[in-house]
Amino acid sequence: MGYIFDFNDAKACEEWFNKPRNRFAADLESRLMIDILEPMKAKTVLDIGCGTGASLLPLLEMGLQATGIEPSPYMLDIAKNKLGDRVDFHRGFAEDLPFEDNSFNYACLVTTLEFVDDHRQALEEACRVAKDKIFLGVLNRYAIKGIQRRVKGVFIKSIYNHARFFSIWELKNDIRSILGDPPITWRTVCQLPSASGRIALYIEQSNLVQRFPFGAFVGMVVTIVPRFRTRPLSIPVQAKTSTGAMAG
Repeated sequence: MGYIFDFNDAKACEEWFNKPRNRFAADLESRLMIDILEPMKAKTVLDIGCGTGASLLPLLEMGLQATGIEPSPYMLDIAKNKLGDRVDFHRGFAEDLPFEDNSFNYACLVTTLEFVDDHRQALEEACRVAKDKIFLGVLNRYAIKGIQRRVKGVFIKSIYNHARFFSIWELKNDIRSILGDPPITWRTVCQLPSASGRIALYIEQSNLVQRFPFGAFVGMVVTIVPRFRTRPLSIPVQAKTSTGAMAG
């Protein structure tokens, strides 16, 4: 089940997004998601662990049919108040999605794996319900900001005390253990610990810089390739019988 955000967590999360200095980082993460996912208009998307709906808004702006699922009723209330009936909301868990196989074109998990109880089961469920692509957005274990957050959590109570941070290599290994060797694309943003403005935006949007594996936020897209299981077929062969007498 993992960690479920309570009322105070949900309120703090929404307040964090509303602060101007945090909008810069949030916008970078949303742009990265859209840039590498490359969603097509009118396709369906499931936001797993949708929280207060921050990741759903850019998907809606791209013309997608969005569904969100979230275990915290407090987070869902905020998301519903912001987005209304533009999104089909459900309460549920990433490890046990209440949807049929291949129900959505895309599935997104944005800072969701950090708080689930079994991240591999959550990945398997995302692979099950999506038929085209999966977007994974995680907090980078090896980023300067990630290290700062973990150290801060030692001394001060923080939501990050409940979070598990990931690396690019760990995610790739988990995906390959589930899907074999599918096409995987990744980039990172928030390379600078604290920045905003035109120059910082120019640096952060550089394709070269985004290939550095140490940005605070990792975006990864997995393209789902259908796999077929084959089995050998037995071919009946009728043996010829000899009816002639053998001469001595």
